Order: sequence, then structure tokens, then C-alpha cells
Amino acid sequence: MRRLRGLRTSPRALPGEVPAAFAGVDRAQWIEAARGAHEDGHRLVALWGADHRGRRHGFTAYAAYALDSGLCVLALQMPAEDPSYPDLSGLFPAANRMQRATFDLLGIVAEGAADTRPWLRHGAWSEREYPLRHDFDAASYRQNAPDRYPFVRVEGEGVHEIPVGPIHAGIIEPGHFRFSVVGEKVLRLEARLGYTHKGIEKRFEDFPVAGGHRLAGRVSGDSTVAHAWAYCQAAEAVAGVAVPSRAKWLRALLLERERVANHLGDLGALGNDAGFGFALGQFMRLKEDWVRLNAELFGHRFARDCIVPGGVAFDIDGAQVEDLVRQARVVHGEVRVLRDIFDEHSGMQDRFITTGRVTPELARDLGLAGLAGRASGQPADLRVDHPLEPYAELAVKRVTLTAGDVAARVKVRFEEIAESLRLVEAIATGLPAGDRLLPLPTPAPGGFGIGWIEGWRGESFVALEAGEDGAIARCHVHDPSWQNWPLVEHAIMGNIVPDFPLINKSFNLSYSGCDA
Repeated sequence: MRRLRGLRTSPRALPGEVPAAFAGVDRAQWIEAARGAHEDGHRLVALWGADHRGRRHGFTAYAAYALDSGLCVLALQMPAEDPSYPDLSGLFPAANRMQRATFDLLGIVAEGAADTRPWLRHGAWSEREYPLRHDFDAASYRQNAPDRYPFVRVEGEGVHEIPVGPIHAGIIEPGHFRFSVVGEKVLRLEARLGYTHKGIEKRFEDFPVAGGHRLAGRVSGDSTVAHAWAYCQAAEAVAGVAVPSRAKWLRALLLERERVANHLGDLGALGNDAGFGFALGQFMRLKEDWVRLNAELFGHRFARDCIVPGGVAFDIDGAQVEDLVRQARVVHGEVRVLRDIFDEHSGMQDRFITTGRVTPELARDLGLAGLAGRASGQPADLRVDHPLEPYAELAVKRVTLTAGDVAARVKVRFEEIAESLRLVEAIATGLPAGDRLLPLPTPAPGGFGIGWIEGWRGESFVALEAGEDGAIARCHVHDPSWQNWPLVEHAIMGNIVPDFPLINKSFNLSYSGCDA
């Protein structure tokens, strides 16, 4: 593992299949390593904290960076009486909301941060209460009055604000969008999320390590496979379990089917938002057939609870393999026809091309990840960069564009559907024989494990600490939407208000994933 500049010692390798290393740092190394990561073009994957009072020391702040060789996790211990750490948002803007959420939940301070507004609290608990602290009394919790959030004001002649949400005209989750506009041209957009904070990270404390995958798979319903697999990687690392090859292949089968299902749904919605309702009908027909086969073969339309610590909770036989291959080939042919229709539809292309552009430079500076990042010249894809079994054998094709507009994000989806359909067929026909599930031993207290999976939207990350008697001491599940929501705000600038639904859908980020 390559060492981050600013570290005085080499980090130690973490157990498990994820290429990851760990290092404890002091305050100076915390910021020096962050500066070195920034200058070397590395990415901040996640930032979180933990309450370790009564066990080791006070509090701990963690930061995970993606290096060419894998993940490097840094841990900064802080005294209980003064839990603070140097702000990272000046180097990695994506850290801003992570730091604010960490303060809301734990009360540890990002020292020197310019933006300290609450992110998750929403008045739901008082300023002096921190739900992830061990002494937080959930039984005596009382709802507080909603707070008044100080949105950034844009002033000038002809400037006015358009507030949208948090309740929307549909079944999407709540999020508030504050537009500053002149006429229909958007000067600035500021989003506020956190309205459906579910307390999942607190709830993990009531689960055993062997059962936490069920909760992880419910952080964001459209990414249940990615989050559950990342959790299981972390659980298997702390328990010292090597998953059988057959289980790894079956996990990859589910992950690629989750990718296809979401891309199909998004392409239909994008066509509909551009005034082409035919696309919605056709793509949703394909998606419905796709998830119905999931229910038939795996027991759930979205494959929930199918990935479990130690392997998978299902298996398939020869006839089911034929069903998978047959469906993949049918969908491939129909999507190819629909792609030609998209490409030749001048009205739709007029709505897509140059709309909601994020330049590669801005994407790099702000840390845009996943499929949206690949549409803006950011090539990161864990299936290619750090391929686990079976991806190392399947030679996944990387899809990278540079235009960074809605059209590019649409094209990435089409390309990734084609590649995932190839992978589904290759995995189904190449399944190795053997066990699909091994028992998970009770992990030793204090064990620390990492999970890192390339989901359909981007990187799903999990950090897990084992407690006494096989319980979970701390679990942090990180959805890639944390990185990408700020880029939606930039993508709409200079566009017109009616293009916002189209731009927003082209990212299709998770509200729930940031409200865990």
C-alpha cells in the first residue's frame, strides 16, 4: 500500500478482500496527509466519527482516501473534553456536509470550518444532544421545534428566490431546493436534505455483526445490493472469513442486475422529462420484467437480504441460468433499438446536449464520483481499478466521457447497461461450483473492517467496528450521493428553471442515502 504524503510511518494493512490500510495520526499528520492527498490527485471517500469514551480514549475522527493502490483510512484520536479536528473542506469540498453531519450526531468539531450550519438535526434534537454518543438517552428523546435554516442569499436587481420542497408533487423523498434566479436563468441553487434522517447508524448498536447486513441494505432502497455487499465485506474482515468463490460470483450477478434495473428506470424517466413519454413506457416495461425475474429467482424484486455475511442466501440451477441469459439477450436487443431512437430524436437531444454540464476540472475539484463522475472525465470504477473476484477475470470495460452534460450521463447509462448485460451472461454461465455460504464466527471486540463496492450510482463504503459478544460497536454506511449532491447545485447554474428536473434526474442521487 502506497503511503500518503504527510504520514511518518507506513499504515498497517487491514484484513479482508478490500485493498485497504489503516494509520493512526496526530493533528498535524491529519492535515498534512489531507494536503498530500489533494496535491497527488487522490479522492476523499468518506469522513465520519466514533465515540470511544470508556473503552480506549475520547472520540475518533476518521477519513478514508482512495489511492491508486486502494483505500487508506486515517484515525485521529481526540480527548473527551475537547473533541475537535482540523477542517478538511478547504481541500476537499465534499467534506463540508460530512463534517456538519458528524457534528450533529457526535458533537466533534471541524476546527476552522467556514460552514457550521446543522445538516441532519433539523431541530429534531437540541443543540446540546448528540445521538451517536453513548450517553444519549433515546428513551427520553423529545421532538424540538423546527429550526430556521440560514440559506445563502443572492441579492441584486431582478433576483428573486423560488423555494421548492421539501414536499414534492410525487412519491420522491423530501428535499428542499432554494433557487436564486433572474427570470428563468438560475444564478444559484442551494439544497438542504436530512428531512428523513432515520437514525440507522444509532440503530446498528442494537444489531449483532452477523445481522447488520439487513440494516445496511435498507439505507437506500435502490442500492440494497451494493450497501449490503459492502457491509458483508466489512463483517467478514472483522470475523476472518474468506467467502467461497461461488458466493462472490452470485454477489456480482446481483450487483450487475441492480445496475441494469436502475439504469433502465432512469433512462425512461429522462426521456419522460424531455417530453418523450414513449421512453418511460418502454423502459419501465423492461425494468418491470427485470425485477420480476429477480423476485422469481432470488425471492425479492430488488434482491434485498440476498447477500449475507459469509456468502449469499440463495442459489441458482441450470434452468435459472438459462432464464438469466435469455432475458439479458432480449433486453440487450430492445435497449439497442431504444438507444437508436434516443440518438435520432432531435427534440430530446436538444434538451440533453450542453444541459447541466459539469466540466472535468470542476468534477475533479469537487470530487464527483460514480457514473456522473465518469460522464465528466473522472474514470474511477472499482470493478476496473481494484477488481475483486469475479471482476478480475471478466475484464470490465470502463466507460468514460468528458462532455459532462445530461447527454453524457445518458450515454454512460446506455454503455453500462450493455456492459452489465454482458457481465450477467458471463457470470451466470461461468459460476464455479462449491459452497455459497459459510458460518460467520463471532468477531473479537475492537475488530475494524472496511467494505468498498462499485454500486450503480458510485462507491458504497462501510466502516465497521466490532463490540463485545459479537455486537456492533459502530457502523458507518456511506452512500456516494454525499459526494455528488453539491455538483447538482453547480450543474443547474446558468440553465433555466424548467431544466432542473431533467438535470436532477440525470444524476438521480439518493436522499435516503444521505439521511441514514
